[in-house]
Amino acid sequence: MEFGWAPEQVQYRERVKAALDDLLPADWDETYVPESYASDLQVQFSREFCAKLAERGLLVPHWPKEYGGNESPDWEHFILGEEMKAAGEPRGPQYMNVNWIGPTLLKYGTEAQKAQHVQGIASGTVIWCQGFSEPNAGTDLAALRTRAERDGDHYIVNGSKIWTSYARTADWCFLLARTGPTRKDISILLIPMDTPGISVTSFPGMIKDGHLNEVFFTDVRVPVANRVGEEGEAWTIVTHALSYERVGVPRYHTGLQALELAVEQLKEEGRWHDDPIVRSRAGSIAAKFEGARMLTYLVVDQRVKKLPSNTDANLSRVASLEAVIEMLNFLAEFLPDCLSGGNALLEDYYRINIPAGITGGTNEIQLDLVAQRGLGLPRG
Repeated sequence: MEFGWAPEQVQYRERVKAALDDLLPADWDETYVPESYASDLQVQFSREFCAKLAERGLLVPHWPKEYGGNESPDWEHFILGEEMKAAGEPRGPQYMNVNWIGPTLLKYGTEAQKAQHVQGIASGTVIWCQGFSEPNAGTDLAALRTRAERDGDHYIVNGSKIWTSYARTADWCFLLARTGPTRKDISILLIPMDTPGISVTSFPGMIKDGHLNEVFFTDVRVPVANRVGEEGEAWTIVTHALSYERVGVPRYHTGLQALELAVEQLKEEGRWHDDPIVRSRAGSIAAKFEGARMLTYLVVDQRVKKLPSNTDANLSRVASLEAVIEMLNFLAEFLPDCLSGGNALLEDYYRINIPAGITGGTNEIQLDLVAQRGLGLPRG
């Protein structure tokens, strides 16, 4: 099969590239890209950059017109994502707003929530974080302990979240909390991060600044009106949200760019032409990334055609992560010096992708979902 872009899609991609050339500062690659897009520097820049994208109709082109979009095909959203990621993701944490928080609220939010939050996201000035993982509930979200107890027209939230990227600069948190006694009695609350009783502690790690935070909730009062959907409906809503998240980050695009940089480095060192093992490994990685690209495009095509959701998004994520893991191993084996100051771009790629096999759900979880929902196999 030959995949080719339609002329209008090629034109749209050039429009996105032109906007990047126009809006990114001259020192973007030297000053901003080496920072994490969860860093204070990039978060603040994203508020300015995304607001300008919104003015040009390039932040949420696929959304309804009444919420700041142009009702464009989903293909434009993914072309936009590829070019943003290739440029170092100047949308910063707002890629998450556009990829899954906004679409989730469009489908499940009340009219008041859509008016406030979807419009806010479309303005390009609001930062969100997601309160999912906990110290004892990472991949197994059903084990979470953060509780939201009803008190009249409010909930009282107590508990903590961990690995919460963007938490220290976020305006809002998309929170999962337990509202009943059973494992699946979990609800979604939208919480302003300046609410009394919320505190954020950052801690260091191998990945870059801003991603590793723990958020504590102590008697936090949240209006019932801030709940998304009904009580206990979080599983249905989060399943929908994650179907967008799993294909929202074009890892195949940045992976192929990193592979090209690695090959160039190997050629400069004279270790490419005379080493068939290196060439074979690089070819295998390129093939895996291209396979992941095609699986992602399949999911996009299904959305464009309004087909029912299935496990193809899970398979797309598995394929992308397997290619990423191969790429990380390739760099560590053949270009270790590049990961300790020898090549800033390759080191940046490596550090950003260290947690890729965990964030958004491990491969094991994805494969379990494929087995149960796609193949109809029993649990256990």
